[in-house]
Parts: sequence; structure tokens; C-alpha cells
Amino acid sequence: MKKFITIVLLVSSFSFHNGNAEGADTVKVGAYIISVHDINFHDKEYTIRFWLWFLYKNPDFDFVKQLDIPNAKEIDEPELVSDTVDGKAWVQLKMKCTMKENWVVHNFPFDQQHLRVRVENSVFDATHLIFAADKRHSMFDDIEGLDGWHIEDFTVSSDTTHYSTGFGDPRVGHDAQTFSTFKIDMNIKRDAWGLFMKIFIGMYIAFLIALISFVSYPWELEPRFGLPVGGLFAAVGNKYIIDSLLPESPEFSLVDTLHSITFFGILSVLAVSAISLKYYNAGDKEGCLRADRIGSRVVAGLFIALNIYYIAVA
Repeated sequence: MKKFITIVLLVSSFSFHNGNAEGADTVKVGAYIISVHDINFHDKEYTIRFWLWFLYKNPDFDFVKQLDIPNAKEIDEPELVSDTVDGKAWVQLKMKCTMKENWVVHNFPFDQQHLRVRVENSVFDATHLIFAADKRHSMFDDIEGLDGWHIEDFTVSSDTTHYSTGFGDPRVGHDAQTFSTFKIDMNIKRDAWGLFMKIFIGMYIAFLIALISFVSYPWELEPRFGLPVGGLFAAVGNKYIIDSLLPESPEFSLVDTLHSITFFGILSVLAVSAISLKYYNAGDKEGCLRADRIGSRVVAGLFIALNIYYIAVA
């Protein structure tokens, strides 16, 4: 009798778990990315336009009203195209979303970014709805998709997201929920050299202005100290302009490194002029010119070498 009861309990338990698994309706979902634009590093956002499609049987699903993209700042009202194919609802939504993104800027402008879009149903959790990614038909528009960048990788997949809250559900055992998630992931890399020249040319000209002071004699005080100081102000202004494009970050980025090299380079120009002038005031004109000649070569050489190194490792 005990064996019989045990067998009945095992069969009932097995049937219960199978019933839960079979009770979740599968929704086939895919995406076609039309464009990614308005990339804004300072506000940590970008805009994406794309098609989403859903293929399912359950009439209770309404993805126009139940669609949720958790990592979106703003979702415009989607354009809807719906049809029925082989007894299944086929829903297409043309989406436009402003997405939030934590940009990785330590190698800016030689940066690579990972863009993510997460799609969920806000009403039905994973016990009722399971997404199945349509990998075959999901893709990125190679022509219109993204200006100034190129796609390193594009994938779609399905997963689950666990929330450690029942969203106010008072029932016992509902203190946490898991939702099926459709994921769009893109790795993008910037076409950097054109942008690099645009944003750093002011900094390099500022250093060249300081370097031009070596053309005059060390005892010519006005060009010797006036030009580097003018170059320093220009370099500082250039950094403020670039920093206004980027988000606040505790990391020491490539932008910070190159500008720091420039600041110390201009300071070194002033130091060489001061040392050479000291020799001149001491009556050692030959030592003055020798210190000036060696110092100018060391400063210029180190500046070029350090710039090449840090740009190469970026």
C-alpha cells in the first residue's frame, strides 16, 4: 500500500511539473534593426529604430499594450501591422526607442561599445510565456544602420530575467517573478581617425605654438614665455570642449592622458627656457644655447613618443 501511494505521488508530481512547462506558450520573436543614431555620450543615450515581430497562438497576448523594454528611456507609440498565418497571430511593430547606455569611454575616440535591447511582456511571466528567438530572419541594415561605426557582432537570443519582487502581489509564494526576455546585442566599433583629428588638432597646434618659442633665443623673454602660456590656455580650452561631449567618469581616459602629456610638455618648454635663461644670466652663453638645444629635442621627442605609444595601445 505504501509503495502504491509513493508511485501515485511521484506520477502526480511529474504530471504537475510537465503541466507547468507545457502551460507556457511559446512566442517566436525576431528583430530587424533599421538604424542606430543620435548617439549621445554626455546624456548616456542613443536612438534605435527597428521592427519587432511576434508569432503566437494565445489570443490573450497583446504586444502593443503589453510590450516592455526595461532598458529604454522612452518608447514612441509603435506602428502596428498584424495578420494571421496558419492559425497563428503574426504581429509586426515598428519601434523607435531612446535607449539608456553606460558608455565605455576610456579609449575614446578609439572606443568599442556594446548596445543592448531587452524586450519583455509586462503582463505574462515565464510560467505563461516563453520567447523563442528568430535567429534566421533577425538582422541589421548594413547600409542605413549606423554612420561612423561598423558592426563587429550582431546577435539575438532568448533568456529569462529574475525580479526579486512580486510587484505587490499579496499571494503566498509570489514574492519574486521571472519573465522571458528577448535580447538584441550589438558590438560596434568607431571609425576613429577622422574624429580623432577633428577633436585633437587644437591640442596639437597648442603644443606646436609652445614649441615655436624655441626658434627665438633664450634671452628673448616675450616669445620664450608668452607663446607657451598662450599654447597652454589653448590646450585647456580644447580639453573643456572634448569633456563636454563625454559623460563623467572616474577613469583616466585617453583624452585625459593625451592632454596631460600636452600640459606637461608645455610646462617642460617653459622649464627649458627658464634653465637656459639662468645660464645666460650667469654669463655662460654657450651653456645657455647647449641647454636650450638639448632640452628642445628631448621635449619634442618625448611628446611624440608618448603620443604614439598611448594611441597605439588604445
